[in-house]
Amino acid sequence: MDNHLQGKHIILGITGGIAAYKSAMLLRLLVKAGAEVQVVMTPAAKEFITPVTMSALSGKPVVSEFFTANTGEWHSHVDLGLWADAMVIAPATACTIGKMANGIADNMLVTTYLSAKSQVFVAPAMDLDMMAHPSTVANIGRLREYGNIIIEPAAGELASHLVGKGRMEEPENIVAVLADYFRRKEALSPLSGKRVVVTAGPTREKIDPVRFISNYSTGKMAYAIADELASRGAAVTVVSGPVSVAPSDRSVKVVDVESGRDMAAACERIFPESDIAVMCAAVADYTVEAPSPTKIKREGNQPPEIRLVKNPDIARKLGAMKRPGQILVGFALETDNEMENAIDKMERKNLDMIVLNSLRDKGAGFATDTNKVTVFTKGEPEPQSFPLKTKKEVAADLADIIEHQLQAL
Repeated sequence: MDNHLQGKHIILGITGGIAAYKSAMLLRLLVKAGAEVQVVMTPAAKEFITPVTMSALSGKPVVSEFFTANTGEWHSHVDLGLWADAMVIAPATACTIGKMANGIADNMLVTTYLSAKSQVFVAPAMDLDMMAHPSTVANIGRLREYGNIIIEPAAGELASHLVGKGRMEEPENIVAVLADYFRRKEALSPLSGKRVVVTAGPTREKIDPVRFISNYSTGKMAYAIADELASRGAAVTVVSGPVSVAPSDRSVKVVDVESGRDMAAACERIFPESDIAVMCAAVADYTVEAPSPTKIKREGNQPPEIRLVKNPDIARKLGAMKRPGQILVGFALETDNEMENAIDKMERKNLDMIVLNSLRDKGAGFATDTNKVTVFTKGEPEPQSFPLKTKKEVAADLADIIEHQLQAL
């Protein structure tokens, strides 16, 4: 058994589904691998598998209620969250997934989840119709946005993808996912100790106090990159335009800005002390020359004339500032002549690497949880093209390429 689980503190959350019988095998495998496991069960889970069984396998009393019935002893979800190196919820029913996604802390398991400081793994288990329901799909998508790792059977392992949809992944494979997570986390990455700045989201260019020019960027790709780089030991600062997402990794620092000029000023301040910069923000190319200090009224027959001027080209400015040993990564979102435009941008702005995605590729671009990218690297004769993946997976691919560049310096 993989020794990367040796001595790890694992919370095993069990919910009320028929697949709860698999949790006993999962617990046995985790203990055999050397992990110390604390089982937390929902009240419904006890209808499918007894706490006595799980306590015997773990060597620890099972936690299910906030208080022990006989003694009144308080079970601290906060202490559990601090104790754990990882939390895995298997099986995770549609009900519990919905509560997790929406912060409904009405039992010990969900309260512990909301207090967890470690990586959380979720193994859904429900029937096909429930798994396919839009509310379940949305809730699982939200958990992914929060940085949880969803563990599902791979379609290729099944005679029919539909047969496996909603089936809880096998305990052996869940253990393998956990072991691989700790293996990657403990490996000394070339990114360890590196200072990284990542730009994120859109900018807002004011027209007047209530109107602005902006774009559809959500910041999801940039924050996924920030989390991935931080997980490999980098000290990450995100310079972020207005977004509704946040880093999952609590070590990531966020500098909030609004306009393109604000973002340029922050980047020029931070970049000289950074080893790597990833320019993922969708900065407005133009800003309003003279924003109105008061709300523009709808008067007369003619619309107001708004004069635009160019915003600073942040990537180009940083490319001119770049010193030997620094790595500068750019992004290109194109609709035509994609490769030619990306290569031209990389050369003009003195970038070491540029990530191309096209709005013509379904599932890529703004406001999606997936992306499809092609990466051009200075000095490499051929680009690397990747299939459609989740943005978290894309972030891992990009981090691998950045690590390779660091090793080549």
